[in-house]
Amino acid sequence: MWRGNKYHAQKIVVDGEKFDSKAELRRWRELKLLEASGEIFGLQRQVEYVLIQEQREPVEGKKGGRLVERKCSYIADFVYERDGELVVEDVKGCRKGAAYDLFVIKRKLMLERYGIKIREVNKNG
Repeated sequence: MWRGNKYHAQKIVVDGEKFDSKAELRRWRELKLLEASGEIFGLQRQVEYVLIQEQREPVEGKKGGRLVERKCSYIADFVYERDGELVVEDVKGCRKGAAYDLFVIKRKLMLERYGIKIREVNKNG
């Protein structure tokens, strides 16, 4: 069974770091240059934001209870600070389909829960 990305994005490993696509790697390199020049600070990759905490129900004799629902998280491609503002970026190659629809929901939850508006970066820059 084929398990590749339907939009033909290929995962890439460079210097021991895994990137979901060539576009993500390209953007990482651009951001590293901006960080080196002092335009941005605190550059991070794959930062997790918990949107909805896991849900548990009490079970007698079981510490922590029983897991009912796993947490729902958004993993940001890149997070950094520019001009005193936190910037959260997501590299997008395609803005259609079920994966993008899920991203839109998580984007809305990020704004509602954390007050963070995600900056979408087109695969072409």
